[in-house]
Amino acid sequence: MRTRPAPAAPTRATLRATSAPAASEPGGGRLAGVTTMVGSGLSNQTGAAIGSLAFPVLGPVGVVAVRQYVAALVLIAVGRPRLRSFTWAQWWPVLLLALVFGTMNLSLYSAIERVGLGLAVTLEFLGPLTIALASSRRRVDVGCAVIAAAGVITLMRPQPSTDYLGMALGLLAAACWASYILLNRTVGRRVPGAQGAAAAAGISAVMFLPIGIAVAVRHPPTAGAVACAIAAGVLSSAVPYLADLFTLRHVPPRAFGLFMSVNPVLAALVGMIGLGQGLGGPEWAGIGAIVAANVLSIVTSRS
Repeated sequence: MRTRPAPAAPTRATLRATSAPAASEPGGGRLAGVTTMVGSGLSNQTGAAIGSLAFPVLGPVGVVAVRQYVAALVLIAVGRPRLRSFTWAQWWPVLLLALVFGTMNLSLYSAIERVGLGLAVTLEFLGPLTIALASSRRRVDVGCAVIAAAGVITLMRPQPSTDYLGMALGLLAAACWASYILLNRTVGRRVPGAQGAAAAAGISAVMFLPIGIAVAVRHPPTAGAVACAIAAGVLSSAVPYLADLFTLRHVPPRAFGLFMSVNPVLAALVGMIGLGQGLGGPEWAGIGAIVAANVLSIVTSRS
């Protein structure tokens, strides 16, 4: 889970960029930041791939439930929210953020089960890309929107094997990610530090408790499935969150956003190598168009 957005880097991780000043130091600090970015991206996508291995036993719902528990433990330990001091003006965006957080992960993992890791993550990436392009009045961003739309059309073109429900779940994850960015902005302004994100993660975990119990009763989990689900929570929530806190101290937000743009490509490669989810030429072209639209928008930005 990530917090607070920065205009030039529209990703979950860069939601913290406005409050975590990036250092401009050269040499070792910058190299360490870049290395951490690479590790964070690979950890995130590898965690999702490992989590999908538990789908036959736990299903996407069970895996997401475990991931929510892990994210809550990490964020509460880091944020240490003082819930009794929250006012209603602070509580309502936190509650909405908790709902969006759970829905986002559930729709993404459900999409991964149906259309594969690469396509699911690419469709989800449309959320922050839409936020970035919608807030701009530049002609180049209109062109970026057209390029991204062409990529989406390529990915969702009618075929006998097209899974439209899986695609719809990926788009739902994108809508949730966009909402997540906007809500995080509100929470970041009203709740100090990481308390708001921590509280939202904790509430989301509580919401998933009965779901997790129901899944465990209906489908008794195996040790291997639980281990995969926990690994997904650690690799896709805990590691990226802590790694990005370090990265944004050493790498400018724009550079961070540029690197995070390649996450759909990383997801496709991890899915291909780790899960055997091969993609054809048109799918790679669609992914490339969406990534290119985001990169072009950030590179030409004056902010």
